[in-house]
Amino acid sequence: MSTKSLTKNKKAFADYEILDTFEAGIQLAGPEVKSIRARNINLKGGFIDIDNRGEVWANEIHISPYKFARDQKLAPTRKRKLLLRQKEIDKILKALNEKGITCVPLEVYLKGGLIKMKIGLVRGKKKYDRRAELKKKSQNLEVARALKKRVQ
Repeated sequence: MSTKSLTKNKKAFADYEILDTFEAGIQLAGPEVKSIRARNINLKGGFIDIDNRGEVWANEIHISPYKFARDQKLAPTRKRKLLLRQKEIDKILKALNEKGITCVPLEVYLKGGLIKMKIGLVRGKKKYDRRAELKKKSQNLEVARALKKRVQ
């Protein structure tokens, strides 16, 4: 099955070290689906939590109202239920009980006509980790440029 990425949470990839990822379905209303397919979604600042009944919720994900919808009563940042298997929910819950680990949305994509969300268990990067990553990225870029010049 092919996947088509609709949006990524670039901030999460920069600020967090990704430990594990899960694929979840999302419960959406009709106008929200159309809005997401038009790429009117923002994952920045979003987070995932699990309530006391074991249900997984996506919070602070902004889906702009679909401009052609008849009722515009849906709040753009309302809580949306995520659909996961019980084993995955238990694994996420166990990891969230550890210190310094949180769960954030990483990507929203189409998979076989359905809208799916990739969520990740993450740990915050330290300042020196980010600096080292930027340094490594710039070194790789310089090497690629040098190789490109040498080939030509």
